[in-house]
Amino acid sequence: MIKILVVDDELPIANLIRMNLARQGYAVTCAYDGQEAADLLEGNTFDLVLLDIMLPKFDGYDLLSFIRPLGIPVIFLTAKADVMDRVKGLKLGAEDYIVKPFEIVELLARIEVVLRRYNKGQGVLHILDVTIDPEAREVYQNGQRVDLTRKEFDLLVIFCQNPNTALFRETLFERIWETDYIGESRTLDSHVQRLRRKLNWTDRIKTVHRVGYRLEIPEEELHPAQEPEG
Repeated sequence: MIKILVVDDELPIANLIRMNLARQGYAVTCAYDGQEAADLLEGNTFDLVLLDIMLPKFDGYDLLSFIRPLGIPVIFLTAKADVMDRVKGLKLGAEDYIVKPFEIVELLARIEVVLRRYNKGQGVLHILDVTIDPEAREVYQNGQRVDLTRKEFDLLVIFCQNPNTALFRETLFERIWETDYIGESRTLDSHVQRLRRKLNWTDRIKTVHRVGYRLEIPEEELHPAQEPEG
């Protein structure tokens, strides 16, 4: 299981990240200042660190210097949006630099990119009666394989990573087709319709008027979140 350390002194943000990553099968531990993070890093093994810059005790730049010899990839999550801050963070060895506020869907995508770069696969996703293997790009429903196109598969992963969240058409289109959204939704809509039909999820993937789509799942039906280790 992939282990991620989230270092952020803003408790609501840290807990939101923790909840969303845990839903994807990651084991998540939170630290709320630089010293606590350093202590956790000394006594535990992590596959990735999500690191704020402005922290109590000592800042994210100092902590990155501590992390770098450990060979653990780091993504900065910070409100410091100045270009020189970005340059400094990347030159110090961070794999990526994300400015707050950010979309969870973007954070998940960037985490996947960094983990792939370090040959660390994402865990299998389980939601409702569906099992998704991101590495093999295979989907099973009630034990039976479901054949999806590449775009349908990517859409399903995004929906399952963000249950009960309204996702904008622009976000879905730009993430799946990797091009700017120009107001043409027929391509996206047709893929969503096919995905609904193949999984019999017509009553699950809801259309949100003037927004986009939402995978609707009562909380009691969600797969229980993995308790973070440490």
